[in-house]
Amino acid sequence: MTEIQLKQIRKSYGEVEVIHGIDLKVNSGEFCVFVGPSGCGKSTLLRIIAGLDDVTSGTVEIDGETVNGVTASERGLAMVFQSYALYPHMSVYKNMAFGLENAKLPKAEIDRKVRDTAEMLQITDYLDRKPKALSGGQRQRVAIGRAIVRDPKAFLFDEPLSNLDAELRVTMRKELSALHAKIGDTMIYVTHDQVEALTLADKIVVLQKGRIEQVGPPLDLYNKPQNVFVAGFIGSPRMNLIEATAVEGPEGLTLTAPNLSVFVGNIEGLEAGARCTLGIRPEHVRLNTGGTPDTTCEVVFTEQLGGETYLYCDVEGLPQITIHQAGQLPFVKGQSLELNFARENLHVFDADGQVLVNELGG
Repeated sequence: MTEIQLKQIRKSYGEVEVIHGIDLKVNSGEFCVFVGPSGCGKSTLLRIIAGLDDVTSGTVEIDGETVNGVTASERGLAMVFQSYALYPHMSVYKNMAFGLENAKLPKAEIDRKVRDTAEMLQITDYLDRKPKALSGGQRQRVAIGRAIVRDPKAFLFDEPLSNLDAELRVTMRKELSALHAKIGDTMIYVTHDQVEALTLADKIVVLQKGRIEQVGPPLDLYNKPQNVFVAGFIGSPRMNLIEATAVEGPEGLTLTAPNLSVFVGNIEGLEAGARCTLGIRPEHVRLNTGGTPDTTCEVVFTEQLGGETYLYCDVEGLPQITIHQAGQLPFVKGQSLELNFARENLHVFDADGQVLVNELGG
């Protein structure tokens, strides 16, 4: 297995710097996912690791050896592209065998590797077909198989599922996760889809504008975002984020905004009069069953998904609030609801968007 380390990586195109001094270590056998919005630099960073793009400054290390200047073909990494990049005139077998034939491996060894990998990926029945005769999911398996037969030091995936329909993406996510568990190799995976990141990764790297915002296991990023960007990006639907002002009271601070008042007590680093951002995930917004509500809203849209319900609600002067509740809730457009925010699950960020507290009651 392979360890990959980036040290102060910078990348510029002319005078425009797109990667700003990134430090990152991907441990041996780890499934590491780069995630972020379009243009954040995640694919550029992957191409730098692959050797397809040069760095402007900094070093790329593979198993402790600097590979700056080493060509992509000599780095021993395998890349799977969004477009599959299969040879249309070759059969599936020839597509998978092509790189091994160029490496002058014995025919018997090539045949064994191709057939063993095809069996693992359940594409044995397609070995004689051309790519045009395959579905999108089957083509993706062939592209992955072509990488596996090379026995690379690590696998690099550049948004490999983005061309697939929603149901097939779910299936392929499961298959990729099972594949990683089976072969145990280091994998780096780029996606803009944070659901893919949460379901696949051992470690997520959240990128924005060429900088790392946070690195950690999926649930750490979900439960303990270190800034407003990560809080709003990780999670579907996104966290409710409300700009507020801290007001001093006899028992501590209350966060206030138009038509909203949430008591939070004392928070280190937050003083009376300070601006801040209050965050609450949709599943932690409660329907008030007695007592004083934190806010009152009006339902503008409902999504009934059978086992769960999403409510999208307006509060005058605030961003739209999303509520996630288990079960089938019979609310209709225009209905008024009183809401409370679960205190133990509140997140508070300072005026610069940096976390002051996650899980207020935790």
